[in-house]
Amino acid sequence: MRAVTIRDRAAGVAGLSLTEEPYPHAAENDVIVRVHAAAFTPGELDWPGTWVDRAGRDRTPSVVGHEVSGVVAEVGYGTTLLTVGQRVFGYTDPARNGTLAEYVAVEARDLAPLPAGVDHTVAAALPISGLTAWEGLFDHGRLTSGQTVLIHGAAGGVGSVAVQLAREAGARVIGTGRAAVKDTVLGLGADAFLDLQADSLEDAGQVDLVLDVIGGDILNRSAALVRPGGTLVTIAAPPTVRPADGRAIFFVVEHDRVRLADLALRVRDGRLRLLVGDVRPLAEAPAAFTRSGPGKTIIQVREEA
Repeated sequence: MRAVTIRDRAAGVAGLSLTEEPYPHAAENDVIVRVHAAAFTPGELDWPGTWVDRAGRDRTPSVVGHEVSGVVAEVGYGTTLLTVGQRVFGYTDPARNGTLAEYVAVEARDLAPLPAGVDHTVAAALPISGLTAWEGLFDHGRLTSGQTVLIHGAAGGVGSVAVQLAREAGARVIGTGRAAVKDTVLGLGADAFLDLQADSLEDAGQVDLVLDVIGGDILNRSAALVRPGGTLVTIAAPPTVRPADGRAIFFVVEHDRVRLADLALRVRDGRLRLLVGDVRPLAEAPAAFTRSGPGKTIIQVREEA
């Protein structure tokens, strides 16, 4: 099968190439997914799991990408959650071969059924962004109706989903980003927008929750905006500055097939809109890692019949 792989860590993005790889093996409780669409995280070349397995052994050449939407082609021994021919989506274990390939082996528990009416190219944009937004807002941030949340990077994959989920939950939403995305963020339901290049971050005032995907100085300055009892949540790096009377949390997204299924229903019903950017064929996936622009880049491996 064709797959996008990398062998040399020092080469970075330049080391990505389209290669012929063996058809994957379905281990116990695995399924083989015939990939229709896949997505990647640009920073995943820095993840330890890209280079070594969970026992610390070199596992290159590694197939990159970890979000997938497709159809179950085969089920492994003991697999009961899914069946052959079923439309599914989700994201794979970062320490296993990924999804920029024609087929991928995935633990069945890491996939959710994909409702009819949701296109594979849209579904591939949902798993990591959707779960990160939900877990950041509600599992870690404990956001409730009537509270105010400041969402950094509000036009990005995580931020755009977070704006919509927070608004639906009855929160007041302040989004941040560059001036060019102001209309996009407000169109997603944000009550206010801050241009991080022209406005003062402190203009946001006191908030109950900060959801950060940027890190650095923005993360540090945001701590002072959290009102007593509030929370600063980030996926960028462990905070070095904490709210004076609140919580500071750094987290890594966790698999949750039940929540994934719920998010997919929101997409199907029009309650959640995903910002999809370029859609490129598998052969162009290595070049897509260097793309910058609005929306998530999706790799279309095959079209749905």
